[in-house]
Amino acid sequence: MRLLLFSDLHLDTPFRWATPEAARERRRMLRNTLHRIAQLAGELGADALCCAGDLYEHERFSADTAAFLRATFLELAPLPVLIAPGNHDWYGPASLYQQVDWSDNVHVFSEDRLTPLSLADGLTLWGAAHLAPASTRNFLDGFSTERGGVHLAIFHGSEQAGFAFQEQGKVPHAPFRAEQIPASGLHHALLGHFHMPADSQWHTYPGNPDPLEFGEHGERGAVLLTVAADGSVTRERHRVASSIVSDVTVNLDGITHSGQILERVRESLTSCEGFVRVTLTGEIDPDVDLRPEDIRPETVAPHLAGVVARLGALGIAYDLDTLAEERTIRGQFVRDVLGATDLTEERRRRVLVTGLRALDGRDDLEVR
Repeated sequence: MRLLLFSDLHLDTPFRWATPEAARERRRMLRNTLHRIAQLAGELGADALCCAGDLYEHERFSADTAAFLRATFLELAPLPVLIAPGNHDWYGPASLYQQVDWSDNVHVFSEDRLTPLSLADGLTLWGAAHLAPASTRNFLDGFSTERGGVHLAIFHGSEQAGFAFQEQGKVPHAPFRAEQIPASGLHHALLGHFHMPADSQWHTYPGNPDPLEFGEHGERGAVLLTVAADGSVTRERHRVASSIVSDVTVNLDGITHSGQILERVRESLTSCEGFVRVTLTGEIDPDVDLRPEDIRPETVAPHLAGVVARLGALGIAYDLDTLAEERTIRGQFVRDVLGATDLTEERRRRVLVTGLRALDGRDDLEVR
C-alpha cells in the first residue's frame, strides 16, 4: 500500500507580512502546490492521497476555495482522498467540509475520536477530526485497535515526549506521546500540526509543503509512505513547493546616506528569486535616514515577487572619542557613560545610542 501524505497547506492564510498584492500571489501559489501534490499522487502510483489537517484556514475560506478543492479532488477520482481535519480547518456546521458536495472518492473524518476505515484486506486507517479550534483532547488516550491486521492512524496532533525541537510558539493541540502509538496497536501514525518535517519509527510529520514564513528549515513537502505486510513503512520525501522564500542579510557598515542603503540591498538581491526577507545589520552614520519600509520590490528588485525588510544587529557609528572631547552637554554625557563601571559593554552601547539620539532630537530611541 502506497500513501501520499501532506498536511498544513493552510489555503487562504493571510500572509500579513506581505503587501495585499504579494499576499494574493502567495495564496495562489498554495493552490498551485496542491495541484502539484495531486499530480504527484498519480505519477507515483499512490493508492490514496492523505491530508493530516490544516488544509485551509477556517476563518478565511471562500466559496471559491470550496469549489477549487472539490474540483481538484474530483479530478483524482477514483483515487481515495482521505482528510483528517485539524485545528485550523476544524470540522463543524460552518466548515468548508460540510458545505461541499464531495465526490465519492473523498472521505473526511468527522468524529473527535479515532474511527476505522478499511483501505485493503487486513489494512485499516484510523482517523479523527478536530471539532473546535482549540482544546482538542489526546486521540490516543484509552484507544486500542483490538483487532488483527495492520493499523495506521491519521490525525492532527502535537507529539510531546520525543521532539527536542518543539516548534517555538506552537500551541499544543491533541497532545500525545509517541509511545502511545505502538501501545495502542497502531503500526504508524500520519500526522499534521508541526510545520517542521520529522520522521520517527512510529510517526511521520511531512511539514508544510509550501513556505508560510521566512526562516523555515527542513525537507518539507509530500511524503510517500509504502506500507509493508508487517506494518513497517518506508518513506520518500518529494518537494512540491511552488514558492521560493529566502533570507538575505545585508551589512550596512560605512553607510552615510539612505541612497547607499538601497544600492547595497539592490546588489545583494540580484541573484535572488521569489520572496526575500532582508535583514539589515552593521554600523551606520547617525544621520542616516533608515526606513525599512523604503525597501520595496519596485525600488530594489523589480524581478522579485516580494521583499520584506527588518532591522537586525544594527548600530550607530558615533565617533565617541571625538564626542567625549566636546565641552557640551553631549560631551559630558558621553564621558559619564564611558566612565561608568557598573555597565556591561552591551548596556553601555544601548545607553550611549539612546541618549545621543535623544540629544539630537530624534524619536527613534529604540536600540536593537
